[in-house]
Amino acid sequence: MQIKQFNDEALAHYSYAIVSNGKMAVVDPSRDPIQYYKYAEEENAKIVAVFETHPHADFVSSHLQISKETGASIYVSKLLGADYDHKTFDDGDSFKMGAITFKAINTPGHSPDSITIVAEEDKETILFTGDTLFIGDVGRPDLRENAGNMTAKRTELAKDMYHSIQNKFSALPDNAIVYPAHGAGSLCGKNMSTDSSSTLGNERQGNWAFKKQTEAEFLTEILVDQPFIPAYFGFNVDINKSGAENVNKAKGVELRLNVSELDSSTIIVDVRHQEKYKQGHLANSINIMASSPAQKFETWLGAIIEPNEAFYLVVESVDDIEELLSRVVKIGYEKQLKAIVTLSREVSKASEVLDLNDFKKHQDNYTIVDIRNEGEIADGKIFEQALASPLNELRDNLKSIPTDKPIVVHCAGGYRSAAGSSILENKFKNTKIYDLSDAIDDFK
Repeated sequence: MQIKQFNDEALAHYSYAIVSNGKMAVVDPSRDPIQYYKYAEEENAKIVAVFETHPHADFVSSHLQISKETGASIYVSKLLGADYDHKTFDDGDSFKMGAITFKAINTPGHSPDSITIVAEEDKETILFTGDTLFIGDVGRPDLRENAGNMTAKRTELAKDMYHSIQNKFSALPDNAIVYPAHGAGSLCGKNMSTDSSSTLGNERQGNWAFKKQTEAEFLTEILVDQPFIPAYFGFNVDINKSGAENVNKAKGVELRLNVSELDSSTIIVDVRHQEKYKQGHLANSINIMASSPAQKFETWLGAIIEPNEAFYLVVESVDDIEELLSRVVKIGYEKQLKAIVTLSREVSKASEVLDLNDFKKHQDNYTIVDIRNEGEIADGKIFEQALASPLNELRDNLKSIPTDKPIVVHCAGGYRSAAGSSILENKFKNTKIYDLSDAIDDFK
């Protein structure tokens, strides 16, 4: 059995291509399917099947586009109630492709319609577990409470997850390879391993969810300390249930070059490195950096900007346009993007520069705002007097932040504080706003 794993680092998302006898299947594909098409060409294979383990919350899938462009059938659980043409794939269903037999196991818990795809060839067993079983963890059960039109209560799903883990994998061998849809860094779970695969035997030994425990004990563990839920998650679930527009059509967007001003009533997302941003930017800008593939730009774009909220996108160079647009479409935000913009040299609105020595000596002269996530703050404050306001909630919490002193914004490493300080700059015109940035390391 020939399997290729694709890793979208920014979203910690794994997708898969499986090839046998000139045919290929894809599991949980990313928004742009070109990488799967290239691989099919390399292997001289025809794409005949697309498996969706569930309607994803953290990215938009290309399952419908692949089906339309290749003729492949889409396989999903009947419980999803998908709005596109598909074949239902649930307990007892199977599909033969070349020498491989694919089977479905209903494994609710992360969502009520989650399935695990079992691929078998001779004595080899592969499990594509979606967001049910991760390496070292299981999927969170709280994403469907506010997921657009597809709601389910977290406690009910947590109970489903308990029974899925305890019962649904019991007939499978220890040497079955586990390939999840996400790894460490994803918001679809809380304690995932950095490993990209495992065996079912290893998970039975080391994954907390497989340990002998009561349902009540399992629920206590899975329902506590889950990460925040970005605003776009429910929006993406609904898109994936309906099937997304062809990504190439979706990318049609206006360009504006050498701009010195924009409509200040519309949010401007400036993706440049914070050093460039602080030297000069437009009014009403938020600095969500996307200067490297590893930065969680997609997550924070969807956490700070609401679904359907219009925004401009400022890039450093026209060379960056294709890459940045590909990142925006991953979460389905292309329709609310008014234009992609490069800036004129005349843009001169600069950010304040913190006197770090003065801050170290006179912290009481500043209001300190901690924009880390709730779980990080619960583990301990870096500054005891700091006000806590997680970045994803900051735009809603502005009225609670006093402005009688200069404000210093910090996170854990400097990436989020660039965004947080820029949000406060927009609101508080008469108060000096400082980004502590990576100098936070001096205080840990």
